[in-house]
Amino acid sequence: MAAAGTAGARQAGHVAIIMDGNGRWATNRGWPRLVGHRKGAERVKEIVRASSDLGIGWLTLYAFSTENWKRSTEEVLGLMAIFARYIQREAEGMAREGVRMRFIGDRSRLDPKLQRLMAGIEAKTAHLKRLNLTVAINYGGRDEIVRALRGLACDAAEGRIDPRDLTEAAISARLDTHDLPDPDLVIRTSGETRTSNFLPWQAAYAEYEFTETLWPDFSTAELAAILARFSNRERRFGGVKA
Repeated sequence: MAAAGTAGARQAGHVAIIMDGNGRWATNRGWPRLVGHRKGAERVKEIVRASSDLGIGWLTLYAFSTENWKRSTEEVLGLMAIFARYIQREAEGMAREGVRMRFIGDRSRLDPKLQRLMAGIEAKTAHLKRLNLTVAINYGGRDEIVRALRGLACDAAEGRIDPRDLTEAAISARLDTHDLPDPDLVIRTSGETRTSNFLPWQAAYAEYEFTETLWPDFSTAELAAILARFSNRERRFGGVKA
């Protein structure tokens, strides 16, 4: 359920991160790109563990986009293996540390075994509240909106809803993120300044921060510094300064 922002909000309760730069991190060192992805997975563990201590209640990570299938078969298969290994190894730790884990994106194209692992950790951690961790796998913002609108159109065609009743709230309720608050802050690592089809509906009024740091080098200290800068921003949500 998308939460409406309030003017003057200073706490980044929901932080979303585009984790970019794994491949370049490895290439810069003369290593295969998958080495960078494995290093990036280790960085995820560190950032997740630090997030609640930094005041973050919701953390959403962009792990694999609908466009990433264009990469080499070797890299895609390697990434899927890393995802599966991460879920298997981290499930118990997540539960012990009070982290609820869930996934957004179109799961239909993913390997059935990976889908089962995702569903299993979601069920295992569903009652936990210390930190809400969401991982976007095979996620694309436009794809998400199309899937939501397709479902609404089918309901309208079959008479279950009146098209005149369609509102922003009705669309938000059909998105993968229907039970998440909108992000307050979106961070992209690696120096790129694109949003890359990540949460376009939800991040309409989010603050953005672009850092030159490649994801495997992104530290909790840098995250804390970004949050400190965020706390000094004035968020008006279309209004004017008081």
